[in-house]
Amino acid sequence: MSVTKEKKSELVAAYKNSEHDNGGSAAAQVAILTERIRNLTTHMKANHKDEHSKRGLLLMVNRRKKLLAYIKNHNVAEYEDLIKKLGLRK
Repeated sequence: MSVTKEKKSELVAAYKNSEHDNGGSAAAQVAILTERIRNLTTHMKANHKDEHSKRGLLLMVNRRKKLLAYIKNHNVAEYEDLIKKLGLRK
């Protein structure tokens, strides 16, 4: 269910902003959160009464929403590119 270390390092490598980025940039965080949200969504489809996981899913969606708003306020081109790469909206 959770994102493995290997998958997380792949996501960081794909979405990092600089050579020294280890996953702290907003884009890398959004990519990791998106992967976690997708995994938890499949869990919620099978276990719709799992209220604790539902709360965690909502918190992750909210955090991703805030990070995307931050990226959009600072660099619209990066925001649109990230949205396309991750297959979110638009």
